[in-house]
Amino acid sequence: MGRGRLRIYLGAAPGVGKTYAMLAEGARRLARGTDVVVGYVETHDRPKTAGLVKGLEVVPRKAMSYRGTAFTELDVDAVIARAPQVALVDELAHTNVPGGRNDKRWQDVEAILDAGIDVITTVNVQHLESVNDVVEQITGVPQRETVPDEVVRRADQVELVDMTPEALRRRMAHGNIYAPEKIDAALGNYFRVGNLTALRELALLWLAGKVDDQLDRYRADHDIQRTWEARERVVVALTGGPEGDTLIRRAARIADRGKGADLLAVHVTRSDGLTDADPANLTRQRALVESLGGTYHQVVGTNVPDAVLDFARGVNATQLVLGASRRGRVAQIFSRGVGVTTTARSGPIDVHLVTHEEVNQGRRWKALRSAWGVPAKRRNAGFVLAAVLLSLLTLVLDQARGTVSLTSDILIFQAAVIGVALVGGLYPALFAAITGSLLLNYYFTPPLHTFTVHAPEAFFQLVVYVVVGVTVSTIVDLTARRSRQVAQAQTDSQILSTLAGDILRGDSATGRDRRALVEIMERLRETFALETVTLLERGPGEPVAHRGPGSWLVAASVGGAPCTSPDKGESDVLIDDTLALVLRGRALPASDRRVLEAFAAQAAVALRHQRLAEAAEQVRPLAAADKMRTALLNAVSHDLRTPLASAKAAVDSLRSPDVSWSEEDQDELVATAAASLDRLDRLVANLLDMSRLQAGSLGMSLRKVAAEDAVPRALADVADADVELRIPEGLPEMVADPALLERVLVNLIANAVRYNPAGTPVLVTASAHAERLELRVIDRGPGISPEDRDRVFEPFQRLGDRDNHTGVGLGLALSRGLTEAMGGSMRIEETPGGGLTMVLDLPTRQPEDAGPAMLDRAAAWRDPIGAEQGERL
Repeated sequence: MGRGRLRIYLGAAPGVGKTYAMLAEGARRLARGTDVVVGYVETHDRPKTAGLVKGLEVVPRKAMSYRGTAFTELDVDAVIARAPQVALVDELAHTNVPGGRNDKRWQDVEAILDAGIDVITTVNVQHLESVNDVVEQITGVPQRETVPDEVVRRADQVELVDMTPEALRRRMAHGNIYAPEKIDAALGNYFRVGNLTALRELALLWLAGKVDDQLDRYRADHDIQRTWEARERVVVALTGGPEGDTLIRRAARIADRGKGADLLAVHVTRSDGLTDADPANLTRQRALVESLGGTYHQVVGTNVPDAVLDFARGVNATQLVLGASRRGRVAQIFSRGVGVTTTARSGPIDVHLVTHEEVNQGRRWKALRSAWGVPAKRRNAGFVLAAVLLSLLTLVLDQARGTVSLTSDILIFQAAVIGVALVGGLYPALFAAITGSLLLNYYFTPPLHTFTVHAPEAFFQLVVYVVVGVTVSTIVDLTARRSRQVAQAQTDSQILSTLAGDILRGDSATGRDRRALVEIMERLRETFALETVTLLERGPGEPVAHRGPGSWLVAASVGGAPCTSPDKGESDVLIDDTLALVLRGRALPASDRRVLEAFAAQAAVALRHQRLAEAAEQVRPLAAADKMRTALLNAVSHDLRTPLASAKAAVDSLRSPDVSWSEEDQDELVATAAASLDRLDRLVANLLDMSRLQAGSLGMSLRKVAAEDAVPRALADVADADVELRIPEGLPEMVADPALLERVLVNLIANAVRYNPAGTPVLVTASAHAERLELRVIDRGPGISPEDRDRVFEPFQRLGDRDNHTGVGLGLALSRGLTEAMGGSMRIEETPGGGLTMVLDLPTRQPEDAGPAMLDRAAAWRDPIGAEQGERL
């Protein structure tokens, strides 16, 4: 019999219904006449799940005993002996009781599959080996039972069983997953909305990877080379030239026309390490691609069209964007170029040839001169060596005439030509070859002392000498030049790699707090042993062509005294119309220009990032202060005047000589005045505390506080509060300021009582989680819409007040500020079944920066523009 087929229901989280889906599939197959048995299923006392089991044949479990306790496990031998067509086996990641056939249930399933029986099973995403540690970091709950990813990837079918976090929490609240006594603890710990959302994303990403693997495997099994347009992918090929910006923007527009299309940029590096690409251009173009939502890739290949097409086919690209050829018209006669060649071989991939300013420009004369390879000094030395060496050889061989044959003379001269090529390059070697042929003809070829050759053999020897000399000289010069280029390329790569690593790590000899701009400039100064590196910025209003001393401002400088204009240094790089990098200390050779331009491009990016960050920091407090002042004036204009007016009216009534008040009326007026003044006192106290929080001057005394002590004290300050406490015993103590904590709890409980329906108590629970303690204040009121949940923590916000004439909306804002000042956090969750849950999260371990420093950690909260500031702490 062949191996059975494996179908897996992958659950995004516990309780989403994977076991129910497995049993429902088994029931459908049974109804179609398939022989189906239940090998092992765990219903967890869920009625609907247990109801599906009743209609299926169940193979008896194997009874086992371990350390005096009875267990039941999957009986693999009984299932194989029963030999059904399909076996249903729950909980693939389960660890068996020691002493059984296998250690893990997935090994039991493998044995059943090997027996030719199809298996339908279940597993949750948190049990996959590859994401096990990630799940523990997210949920704080270690998963000891795991299954290798390869086992699940080998499955013939994997179906995701998913549910939104809100729907799953409602199922939990309705008692469809756990027993009632476990619901609150589960909702407050593992089944948080954030945890469930993260688990859901992990499951979707993992399954998407398996789907891609299945598609790649299918294409490989069926030898499918053509592109399948399952998803639009646009690839743009970059040469490192200035036209790359145009190509990237064109490719981005093409990708935008297809919703959800991927944008990928690729640069082909030659396998010999030699390239004409400009690192500065590639750095800028990589940043441009990533800013447009694309990705940058670099591949190695000897043939550019083949490398580009291999990459495009490898990523299943549907469109390819290339630039029109930069080569001159003469060069295009001898070779079609990369664009034309790639288009001819692209097959089903659509190719866009984009014109640009560099089309048909060819290679400039300066670039050709730099390609000659050897410096002028070496070329001059080669010419001198050729003249001296050939003269000496002519004298020596002329003295040895008669003892050395013409063939030997030619070989000796040939060796001299190779030596000249090694020293001076191609052109001195060509000079040596031609001059040597003339000397051989004049001094050693009969008739002597003439340029006439009578013997055909001698003439042939001289011709071969010249051809061989030119050929060998060309090869030797090319090899020497390539070796130097490779060495230079390796040096440049090491420098740029070090630069990138330093920027990412933030390493520096003077500490980790130095800015990226200074890091780049300091690295440049050290690399090339320079005295000063200065980044200049053109002054406002200065013409672009002006390079004089008065037209530049120093943006940054390292080393000695900064240069004040580009003409003050030995080398300079104009980054753009407004920025220039100036070097002083020594002149850099042209071979270092590429690396220098890469440093300059990175410095410009770092400067712009620094300016943006500085501008954002300057604007943020101004906007925050303006919003605070506006809101405060609006609040003061009404909410502070109302209790003051009530108190003044009561006092004026008591002082009125025209009315004779009874003792009962006088008590009522005094009570009204006192209540109004108390309310006014609370409002002023909240405003003062808010000001202290924003100024960072609120005093605190952090110490251990038990939840069972803090909550009852807060309840004593909430009049007529119908509150139910569910605080388990043995919880760790939280670190907080007792007085501030009590104020926070009073605000939260009073707010919940205010909105809770009459006759329904407010529920206060506590739970510990990963060195944190959570206090949850749960009401059954109308709740708050998701889009307003962040606004409720902003000062002077009153969303959906039943009585909009009380309070300035500082209660929750102040509570969150106090909580974050103590090193905690506050958030809002929806109560399953309706209502609002306020979650107060505080540490259970004394932080290292406890005390005044804790206020600095709450500095982000001082910006009332965005309530998400507290989430960043």
